[in-house]
Amino acid sequence: MQIGIFTVGDVTTDPTNGSTPTEHERIKATVEIAKKAEEVGLDVFATGEHHNPPFVPSSPTTTLAYIGAQTEKIILSTSTTLITTNDPVKIAEDYATLQHLVDGRMDLMLGRGNTAPVYPWFGKDISKAVELTIENYQLLQKLWSEPVVNWEGKFRTPLQGYTSTPAPLDGVAPFVWHGSIRTPEVAELAAFYGDGYFANNIFWPKEHYIRLINFYRQRYAHYGHGTPEQAIVGLGGQFFMRKNSQDAVNEFRPYFDNAPVYGHGPSMEDFTEQTPLTVGSPQQVLERTLAFADYFGDYQRQLFLVDHAGLPLKTVLEQLDLLGEILPTMRAEFDARRPADVPDAPTHAARVAARDAAIEEEVPA
Repeated sequence: MQIGIFTVGDVTTDPTNGSTPTEHERIKATVEIAKKAEEVGLDVFATGEHHNPPFVPSSPTTTLAYIGAQTEKIILSTSTTLITTNDPVKIAEDYATLQHLVDGRMDLMLGRGNTAPVYPWFGKDISKAVELTIENYQLLQKLWSEPVVNWEGKFRTPLQGYTSTPAPLDGVAPFVWHGSIRTPEVAELAAFYGDGYFANNIFWPKEHYIRLINFYRQRYAHYGHGTPEQAIVGLGGQFFMRKNSQDAVNEFRPYFDNAPVYGHGPSMEDFTEQTPLTVGSPQQVLERTLAFADYFGDYQRQLFLVDHAGLPLKTVLEQLDLLGEILPTMRAEFDARRPADVPDAPTHAARVAARDAAIEEEVPA
């Protein structure tokens, strides 16, 4: 099980003191959070991609490369890279470059994002979002797997004799997760290619995500990649914890009540009851997270959202310290319950080894 965190990079006013970080402070804080994640033993740090205020992460590969130069072990990823409005040629080149720079210590999550105006800003039609997702990803796959690409599609200039550079490290493309909260076509795309499927598991009841994940698992098996239980699933989640659960409730309430992300809708108590948000002690966070596998099945990656809603950097770093304390137990409990035939989360090293083993089997003795 890979356990980590993801950020959406929002610049939100702290409701307890009225202070708002500058974009410079927020970007620098993101780097500190990623370094802290590695320090406490987490496996993954992922950043979102947005092109509008109040968000700052418009250039994920720049940020991840900078973090990669200051870390040694943690896997760097995205949450999500926009497959609809980015040119797939640029995605292929940018992330292959990142893969080389961090010695394979990266993957990426593709998605459509949640900001409608981004489509016209980049010359795309939002009504074609699903079609763009499918066509752009098919081209991205070709660019990473074929040395010379001849291609013609509906949404992009044709390519004739094009070679994407650099080629993927060791000849193995970055592993791709497909993030989606509502679209079966995305789950179908992930299943067809044998890629990972990530459900953000933040805003809606578990029944919503169970339907999508089960559909992906069934289609993954349909395309011959393994059993439904062997499909590669990632989940989001969020928490706020303190040693004493009531302290967590009291401290987080003003952030919950004022954060735009929660929409000033249900009470914190109702939201925690209806969604995966856990506000309480480390033991409560541990128990609730471990229960995810009871209804989603054994899965490979768990990412938490911990740095939003105006929470100050000091508090976020404290949250990571607390997560680090329960991390060994969380990881051990997940691993203990996972059947032997359910694979680990993919890494670059493991995928290179699997590729080499397959080639060796094909060579006559």
